Amino acid sequence: MIDMEAIMNIKYPFTEFISFRNKKPYSLLFYVIENANWSIKWDGKYITENLNNQGLLKAKTTTTYKGIGNQIIHFGSRNLFLPDTWEKVDNSNKIVFTWFHGTDKDKSPENLAMINALPEASKKADMMHTACNLSKEKLVKWGVPGDKIVVIPLGVDLNIFKPVSEEKKKHIRKNIGLPPDKIILGSFQKDGVGWGEGLDPKWVKGPDTFVEVASKLKENHDIFVLLTGPARGYVKKGLDKRGIGYKHIFLENYLEIPKYYNALDLYLVTSREEGGPKAIVESMASGVPIVSTKVGMSPDIINDGYDGFLTDIEDVEGLVEKASKVIENKKLRDKLINNALNIVKDYSWENIAKRYYKEIYHKLLN
Repeated sequence: MIDMEAIMNIKYPFTEFISFRNKKPYSLLFYVIENANWSIKWDGKYITENLNNQGLLKAKTTTTYKGIGNQIIHFGSRNLFLPDTWEKVDNSNKIVFTWFHGTDKDKSPENLAMINALPEASKKADMMHTACNLSKEKLVKWGVPGDKIVVIPLGVDLNIFKPVSEEKKKHIRKNIGLPPDKIILGSFQKDGVGWGEGLDPKWVKGPDTFVEVASKLKENHDIFVLLTGPARGYVKKGLDKRGIGYKHIFLENYLEIPKYYNALDLYLVTSREEGGPKAIVESMASGVPIVSTKVGMSPDIINDGYDGFLTDIEDVEGLVEKASKVIENKKLRDKLINNALNIVKDYSWENIAKRYYKEIYHKLLN
């Protein structure tokens, strides 16, 4: 039964949603986000705003699926749909859910419950979305029909992520309090367990690999590490132990992060498992060379040696070798940056929202 009281208590950005009971079925999109001011919230914000701005589909974010009927509901992360929420969603809706990443090597009860729920949950869903082909392969292995899965990468806001001049870079570094004469390496993520200090590492994020790479780079290069994101205690402790200078800034507002990319000489992704990460397209858009393990979207977007560098997972020596090439060779560095700036145009949120409409939502309207 549709809970109309719950519906009327949801705040909408435009009045058309208030009377959605009278709307054509499946003409509205409700994108369900998490309460935390983190990645899923911003994905939903960019997707729905661009759908509305381009006149493709009336859409809004919400933190609840309850009370919605005869419309499209997109659950923006696996945690919002699994392991059993899918059973409670009104059957009159068209349902989409996103799975960014996960591995059966993670034996935690919560993770295994989500993986085990996939075959039945995917029957309830009309379509399933993931951001990379590596994740699609795993989902098929775990029982999701391949023809239900749509691969659309994460986008980037090219209005705020953009390169700056060397003079502006120096100014930003000074304001942040970074040393002016060092090679600045970036790592902007959450790689500790929980939302506290983060001394227990999330191994899928490869914080141990990051520390080892930084340690080896320090042998031949005058490096300094810039960290953002919560729960970075494990990395900070490792850098302290090896005498590597760093600065950690926790940003509460996602819109502040572009200037921190603009302070970098190089961005490192050392993860063992990813759904994105957004850092790939954010670095490229900011004119920052990137060296990444072959995780998430990186093999789909990065052409090794053309617009960035790729290495195998846990390949510390490979990461060090390719990071050193970027640091030491200005001509190569400029080539990577220029090629990346051209390629990343395809990943603007405007273009990505169009793909969501064409490849997912429009198909549910017919």
